[in-house]
Amino acid sequence: MAKQYEATILDSITIDCVIFGFNQGALEVLLVKHADGISKDKWGLPGGWIFTDESTDAAANRLLLELTGIKDVYLEQLRAFSEPDRFPVSRVITVGYYALIKKQDWTGLKPGATASEVAWFKVSEVETLIYDHLHILGVGLRRLRRRIKQEPIGFNLLPEKFTLLQLMHLYEEILGYEMDKPNFRRKILRMNLLTALDEKQKDVSHRAATLYKFNPETYQKLLEKGFNFEF
Repeated sequence: MAKQYEATILDSITIDCVIFGFNQGALEVLLVKHADGISKDKWGLPGGWIFTDESTDAAANRLLLELTGIKDVYLEQLRAFSEPDRFPVSRVITVGYYALIKKQDWTGLKPGATASEVAWFKVSEVETLIYDHLHILGVGLRRLRRRIKQEPIGFNLLPEKFTLLQLMHLYEEILGYEMDKPNFRRKILRMNLLTALDEKQKDVSHRAATLYKFNPETYQKLLEKGFNFEF
């Protein structure tokens, strides 16, 4: 049975996925603990081997489902990582992917296949990962930082209804610096990207803030033509 399985995979190409989420003001990344092999009991990005009869896109989606239970998310390819010594046993090239997901949509994560655990970690607190996964995570973060200044992709990390402060904290967390609150508010509202709701936060100890949703028509236009969100 093992020989049949080995014959169905490409033994020199793998997939690794950087899955970002946002929780309580912190940018997080989804990691899995390996259940066997040379990386047993160590944490890394969700990934694995490609079958000979599938594309890299199909492999990325399959592996994410098998390892974490997450499915039907848009995965964008980062690039290939091909340092000769990136894998300690043999020459292996990995194709990196990344995605932004709403954590509240995936509360029942289920480790499977070669993963014994699956959990979210704050990006700022991740210090060591297997192989070159820390480097791949860094490349994914730099891609996210570029994209969020040009497209309204940050909304993929927020709940359907959110406050301006939550949105600002998301930008601060991704970009890595503090923003001027009045300036952020003026700029984001001037885009007509948000729709103010006749609702406020509930169950908060401070003054309840107005909730917003993104305007789907403006959102689509900005996705198509982009914008400059520099401060």
